[in-house]
Amino acid sequence: MKEQIEAIQSEALAQITAATDERTLDDARVASLGKKGSLTLVAAGIKDVPKEDKAAVGQLLNAARTLITAALEEKQAALLEIADRAALAGIDVTLPARTLHSGSLHPLTLIRDEAIRILRRMGFALADGPEIEDEFHCFDALNTPADHPARNEKDTFYFDSGKLLRTHTSSVQIRTMESAKPPIRIICPGSAYRRDEIDATHLSVFSQLEGLYVGTDVSLPDLKGTLEYFLRELFGTTTEVRFRPHFFPFTEPSFEIDVKLTVKGQAPRWIEVAGCGMVDPAVFEAINTSRKDNAFDPEQVTGFAFGMGLDRLAMIRWGIKDIRLLIENDARFLKQFA
Repeated sequence: MKEQIEAIQSEALAQITAATDERTLDDARVASLGKKGSLTLVAAGIKDVPKEDKAAVGQLLNAARTLITAALEEKQAALLEIADRAALAGIDVTLPARTLHSGSLHPLTLIRDEAIRILRRMGFALADGPEIEDEFHCFDALNTPADHPARNEKDTFYFDSGKLLRTHTSSVQIRTMESAKPPIRIICPGSAYRRDEIDATHLSVFSQLEGLYVGTDVSLPDLKGTLEYFLRELFGTTTEVRFRPHFFPFTEPSFEIDVKLTVKGQAPRWIEVAGCGMVDPAVFEAINTSRKDNAFDPEQVTGFAFGMGLDRLAMIRWGIKDIRLLIENDARFLKQFA
């Protein structure tokens, strides 16, 4: 048996040395160490070896198995090295590497996050609500009359169920007042939907940021100071801000807010950025009716609300002339913000 083991070892080592690829190397392994390999079959016959010779034969088997295994591993490493060299053949490793372009946040995300950070520093908390709304939270509770143009199917997306896609995030303000008592100081960022014709300044879905502050002594100077500070933090401390009287059904008095835009090579001009006003007492009365209490007694609490389009703020901030650039996913445009 000793001679047989030595012969198997020599043959196995010769096959391993002659192997030229992974397949022939694996064939050599199976031929000697596989379940039906020559060395495995010899090892199975050790039970028939005389007792006095078993130790020596066992040592010889273990030594042969160890030697063959080591030769297999060495040959496999050599074949891998040859394959790696072949794979790299013809590649000029001195060429400069390709530039790896990094991604970036979308401009709407950038302006939203910055606006939220400014308002959070002023004590406003984030609030959220559903985008599919009912008419009470989107219109009725906001003192919007039944014949108001915004409630027309030409302006608003209605479902067969009577529900609708919210036209503003003011509905979040209503839901917050239904579930919490004053004082309330919240901001409501999110998507709003209107049946607008898509052009350079309008989209049918846009990003909005609204705010609400209700307490016992909230006044018009609080509203003015809050929004002037916010806009100057967003656009620069020298930004000029003006308030123009306007009408909204849910605030009284109401104002449009403009900032003076100065672009190099152009004359300064005023551009509208937001609407705001003191919460109309009719809104508080609708909330009390919904809550079935008098937590928002118009004689005891006052408040202000404001709303602005984040798309418009982004266009002003970076001088974007066409709002459609914000939804086209054109990498040539978006890489400017990387």
